[in-house]
Amino acid sequence: MKVGFVGLGDIGAPMAQHVARAHELFVWARNGERARSFAGANDAVAVSTFAELIGSVDALITCLPTSDDVAALLAPVDDEWRPGQLVVDATSGDPFVSLTIAERLGEHSVGFVDAPVSGGTDGARNGNLTVMLGGEQEWIEKAQAIVAPYSAIIEHVGAVGAGHAVKAVNNALLAVHIQAAGEGLAALTKFGVDPAVALGVINASSGQSFVSERIFPERVITRAWPRTFRLALLDKDIGVALRVLDETGVPSAAIRTAREAFAAARAALGEEADHAELVKEIERAAGVEIR
Repeated sequence: MKVGFVGLGDIGAPMAQHVARAHELFVWARNGERARSFAGANDAVAVSTFAELIGSVDALITCLPTSDDVAALLAPVDDEWRPGQLVVDATSGDPFVSLTIAERLGEHSVGFVDAPVSGGTDGARNGNLTVMLGGEQEWIEKAQAIVAPYSAIIEHVGAVGAGHAVKAVNNALLAVHIQAAGEGLAALTKFGVDPAVALGVINASSGQSFVSERIFPERVITRAWPRTFRLALLDKDIGVALRVLDETGVPSAAIRTAREAFAAARAALGEEADHAELVKEIERAAGVEIR
């Protein structure tokens, strides 16, 4: 299959490398040198315009910061689509914007499947991401073949937008866990409990989570703070989850509190801070380091 890829960032680039090993890959980037460099280092073809990319492929993968970015990218090329083409959107996006994009592409008999991923940069490099597919059944089999090279788990979770909704809620839960664990462990540290010992108990008990098993032992206690997923993007995802909650009429107290904490941390720490660095703001307010 001839597959196009847009979004050669920290997660997108290793995803595209896996796609290049399974399909005939074409890449484009606004920074042409990035696309040419990627193509030169991988079995891929760099094209000079997005319209040329659309004209070269059977399917397109987009992996951009927001759904608005995807919509802005696709809108100017309405006349370039061919019936039967498919857009697979790996962006951690907004399900409501995706519905609009899918409707517009459908006018040209082009399919749309939202396919956000979970697993971070390590999962992208190792090709073992979890992919949440939202779309109509007629497009799902083709989408599964496209995302398979970088995936360990592929789930068709519902109609268009469902993938993005699941990803947003998943990331909102991640945010809640980081905030709650940060507050709890800061208090325990000030109370005189070794946080490593506390985590050993928590991880053998009902408070266990990915955050307590991986993020705190590997990043917080060690003070390593690797940059794997920007806090700013998690803040965006919490906002998407809140829109899902609001639109469905579901109470949102816990997730709304996390949004307030992450928005404040984003303002304090900047756009490049890692999502785990929310804990630094909790520590600063508590006057303690969890170490």
